[in-house]
Amino acid sequence: MTENPIKTKRNGHILEVTLDRPKANAIDLATSQIMGEVFADFRDDPDLRVAIVTGAGEKFFCPGWDLKAAADGDAVDGDYGRGGFGGLQELRAMNKPVIMAINGICCGGGLELALSGDILLAADHASFALPEIRSGTVADAASIKLPKRIPYHIAMEMLLTGRWVDAEEAARWGLINRVVSADDLMTEARKTAALIASGPPLVYAALKEVVREAEDMKFQDAMNKITKSQFETVETLYRSEDQLEGARAFAEKRDPVWKGK
Repeated sequence: MTENPIKTKRNGHILEVTLDRPKANAIDLATSQIMGEVFADFRDDPDLRVAIVTGAGEKFFCPGWDLKAAADGDAVDGDYGRGGFGGLQELRAMNKPVIMAINGICCGGGLELALSGDILLAADHASFALPEIRSGTVADAASIKLPKRIPYHIAMEMLLTGRWVDAEEAARWGLINRVVSADDLMTEARKTAALIASGPPLVYAALKEVVREAEDMKFQDAMNKITKSQFETVETLYRSEDQLEGARAFAEKRDPVWKGK
């Protein structure tokens, strides 16, 4: 029986997801399908508030598509499962924060997976690239996302040349949040996750939906959608026990106790 390439670990309200597929953590169709189920379960579990995604080992976060599997018959336009490639970047209504702990090489579809996260932390030896150009293919999701995340000219250079960017340069352009030592990467990720998990989950859900939906909207159109009660997560927040709890805790000068309802 093939070992599950996706390892999960629950720690209170935090889910850790580790891509563990030797030798390089490349993703084939079967792995992508499993990842989609894992992330959908995380999304739908009311007790989980934040996820950390990382790769096993010290060298690779994820190099993207498994070319060996492709050579053995995996179709590049095959069934990637729920959420598309890597299970996350097309998963609908993912309104929970996701932290990427990038522990090494992060390229191709692996970088596209990383771009699906909300907070990106990288080990100091991590490196980034979109080498699809060299194999005559299109980094489709990165072509959409990357020019919106970092300066256009830097994004286009990466897309057009496939050049590698080290962790320090990635942080300089805002591709990642910050660089930490390899030994401290998961400690920092868990610290960040714990901070988020202690906060108001309904607010996080509203933030993620508004940011996602407003990305291609004019400012006033997005504001009108909020004031006209057209964002489901915002309405849920405003009618929740947590909304009242936040106000009470402020008035009583105490820390709020968030229930996510």
